[in-house]
Amino acid sequence: MSRYALLLAPSANRVYADQAGRLARAELAAFGAVLSSDISDIDALLLGGVEYLTFTASLSPRDISYLSNLSSAYALFERVDELLKPLTLTPLARYDSDLITIPKYAGKTNEQFTKLVLNLTLLASASAGRMLDGGLTVLDPLCGRGTTLNQALMYGYDAIGIEVDGKDVEAYKLFLQTWLKRKRLKHTADLVPVRRQGRRAARRLEVTMAASKDDHKAGAIQKVTVLQADTTQLDGLLRGGVADVLVADLPYGIAHGSYDDQGGLSRSPLDLLERAVPHWLPLVRPGGALGLSWNTKVARRELAEDILLANGLEIVRHEPLAHRVDQGIERDVLIARKVG
Repeated sequence: MSRYALLLAPSANRVYADQAGRLARAELAAFGAVLSSDISDIDALLLGGVEYLTFTASLSPRDISYLSNLSSAYALFERVDELLKPLTLTPLARYDSDLITIPKYAGKTNEQFTKLVLNLTLLASASAGRMLDGGLTVLDPLCGRGTTLNQALMYGYDAIGIEVDGKDVEAYKLFLQTWLKRKRLKHTADLVPVRRQGRRAARRLEVTMAASKDDHKAGAIQKVTVLQADTTQLDGLLRGGVADVLVADLPYGIAHGSYDDQGGLSRSPLDLLERAVPHWLPLVRPGGALGLSWNTKVARRELAEDILLANGLEIVRHEPLAHRVDQGIERDVLIARKVG
């Protein structure tokens, strides 16, 4: 067994950075599900005035590849006596990082946190062992302008999003298409109407892309689909079992809300969750997992868990991830698995 030291990445969000060590500890523990070695003695340690996360394990090359994708990983070292031996990280990064970092808009979720929630959801699913191998599909049924979709693309996965706001769908199309053209990557992007029972029920953005010309020639193409539709009214718009994992950032009840059955704006994430989960579950394959984040100031955790349990999901326990975002938002993460 060896002792390791993980240097955490600096965060652009000061409030998030203040709690990054605790969140990284919970995420590191979750990665234990796919590593060949047990992780023990996780602790914070100051070395040269810089905080590291230290732990004991016996890491194989594939284990290091897994840990390279920790949302807060900046550098990994093996501790040899009082020295630090650097280990090469090989994160999944199919595209340049500006695919994630360029978009800036009000209400955007911190991209480091988005990656953390996606990681936890993948690790709780039946697809955990395939995390490094591609070929997975991520669904975000409240995708906004696509932060989670872009993170899925970075991992080499396909992505499906649902967003009721047409302006957000158009903004995402404009960004992604402009980015792909600037990077000179082979792609197609079409926004077309979708009809149900002879009437237009939604709009569908279909994007195909490849990370290089060689990938395109070899057929290694990724797909992004975004439906402009109400996430609680999806009958006939998507086939069942399209996603390996579902990740969603529920309305925080501050700047974001959702529409209720009468067409009014609701600020309650629990109201949305109760109406949406029965529509979401058929889209997730057996053994898939759901990862949800929300504002605990407007919705208690136990009530959110009750909704998921009532729909036959199994709650996946992890170390505490609740943290302050700002004066009006205390954010938490809830992971659940689809069984059977």
